[in-house]
Amino acid sequence: MKSTLFSKRWTFLLFAGTVVLDTTAAEPRTAAMEPLTEAQQELYDWLVIYIRENQHSPSIRQMMRAMHLKSPAPIQSRLDHLRKKGYIDWEEGRARTIRILQDIQGIPIYGSIAAGYVDEAQAEAETPRFNPSNFDTKPGDYALHVNGDSMIDAMICDGDVVILRPIKDPQRVRTDTIVAARVPDGTTLKYFRLKGDTVELVPANPNYPVQKFPADQVQLQGRLIGVWREFPGDDI
Repeated sequence: MKSTLFSKRWTFLLFAGTVVLDTTAAEPRTAAMEPLTEAQQELYDWLVIYIRENQHSPSIRQMMRAMHLKSPAPIQSRLDHLRKKGYIDWEEGRARTIRILQDIQGIPIYGSIAAGYVDEAQAEAETPRFNPSNFDTKPGDYALHVNGDSMIDAMICDGDVVILRPIKDPQRVRTDTIVAARVPDGTTLKYFRLKGDTVELVPANPNYPVQKFPADQVQLQGRLIGVWREFPGDDI
């Protein structure tokens, strides 16, 4: 398994509240790295940002607060895995000596999502990453390739990459937020609406029907924060 980091030139456009990233592509840089679990990735991303901004490593207690944990044991386990996989290292017996060995910047692209009829999200054998350096991302953000055109009127086209932020509290998701929703048949990208005990997943294309599910059968996995689109053309 390896991780690919795309080096890009970025331009930002704003259409109806959705950020669309226009870029011309350079060749990807490839690093043979063992993939991380979601929990390991969250801590690693936070460490990279903290150390870059503060020029020293955080304490275990700071990591616990950042990861919303009450025990140091999960933090130590994640640190051990990050060390074994070659992402970080530290000096034994000395506090705050964590250093980043592989500063793999950017957010992971975890596979693809249906923007059409509900379909099973497709995982990828590799974990590509791209670095929207002028776009405000947070640890835990991720991306998915879009398959289909059901969200075309929301400026989301087949082949785009959507940038998503995990939803920690589904009760606070607002009506008409664009979400990645997991339902019994798979995962889809749609507008979210809750009517009583029913969730409506609404397309942005009149050629597709509104999909309705009992609320307890819908898992809101992420909300849209941006759309990345590659336009062919020469580098400027």
